[in-house]
Amino acid sequence: MSVSGKKILIAVSGGIAAYKIHFLIRDFVKKGAEVQVIMTPDAENFVTKLSLSTLSKKPVYTDFYGDNGTWNSHVELGLWADVMIVAPCTSNTLSKMVHGTCDNLVIATYMSAKCPIFIAPAMDLDMYQHPSTKKNLELAESYGHYIIPAENGELASGLVGQGRMAEPETIVKILEDFFYSAQHKTLEGKTILITAGPTYEAIDPVRFIGNHSSGKMGFSLAEEAAKRGAKVILVSGPSAEKTNIQNIEIHRVTSAKEMLEEVFKFYENVDIAIASAAVADYAPKEVAKEKIKKNDENLTIELVKNPDILKTMGEKKDHQFLVGFALETQNEEENAKGKLEKKNLDMIVLNSLRDEGAGFKNDTNKIKIFTKTEKTEFDLKSKDEVAKDIFNFIENQLLK
Repeated sequence: MSVSGKKILIAVSGGIAAYKIHFLIRDFVKKGAEVQVIMTPDAENFVTKLSLSTLSKKPVYTDFYGDNGTWNSHVELGLWADVMIVAPCTSNTLSKMVHGTCDNLVIATYMSAKCPIFIAPAMDLDMYQHPSTKKNLELAESYGHYIIPAENGELASGLVGQGRMAEPETIVKILEDFFYSAQHKTLEGKTILITAGPTYEAIDPVRFIGNHSSGKMGFSLAEEAAKRGAKVILVSGPSAEKTNIQNIEIHRVTSAKEMLEEVFKFYENVDIAIASAAVADYAPKEVAKEKIKKNDENLTIELVKNPDILKTMGEKKDHQFLVGFALETQNEEENAKGKLEKKNLDMIVLNSLRDEGAGFKNDTNKIKIFTKTEKTEFDLKSKDEVAKDIFNFIENQLLK
């Protein structure tokens, strides 16, 4: 859902990252949001009221009293907003927020706000890692606030590490996802199990058999399910993908056997299960204890079949709505339909490596969905959009 029509209160504190607020305001206004800016007195050392008010098209307040003696009501400001963002949030401002040290307009407004609060911390490396900062961020989360983690990069001090305020486009997306989730709690009360990524089957302590799966599709599915209010259990093979979305419980595994074991710790109690992981079909029969030396011209490795996780899920299916994935290179539809039947699935998602932009590692995918009675085709889309299509389809099936 867009931020269009939303009232966004941005509280700016005194850090060098305040310059990014110009871009943040511009992005929100371009997307149709109404933006009101307030600042701590120290923030005026980094940005001007004039520049921020020009972009927001509203006066910017730093004190309880205006130049003509008018009262800038922190109560009205706090109650006006649909959401409040403190960005950049310095260590000083964070401490005042969580401990109730109300000595400026920003803190008074924060303490009067009834809307969701988002905090985008920004400070130098050692300050961000300090135990007091970590404790204060934990306190803020315990109050129900949302933390937008600082990013890694070069800091004003010249150090390199975590402490940079999240980029404006990141903050905008987080707010868009938040408002989308608030309107799409269609899976609230549901528990969803999702598998993602590849599996790696060890040959020796150094080498493995694997595939090119990145886990992007599985993580997109997990995030979409969480946005719709579900509790998500994500079992992921080796993947560089990460998520900060609440309601996603990640369990990292390496091999197919480990994934099987992890899946069946939870499978009995889930409502929906989606097997999007690219599980290796075979694994070495014997795993060498030491690195295999390159002595011979040829190396023969005997492979044995891995457990079929999806088939086992189908066999043990009781109340679960079970979704499989098929990645094919030939006879795509025939193979997908066969898998749907043999593995006792409720639906299967087919993607073909012959479709440009689909398959492993890409940020896009092109899918077809099959049930026992219907077939639906979709255009090439981002994997986030594909995840929405899949869950829309699942929800329609559950309503039948």
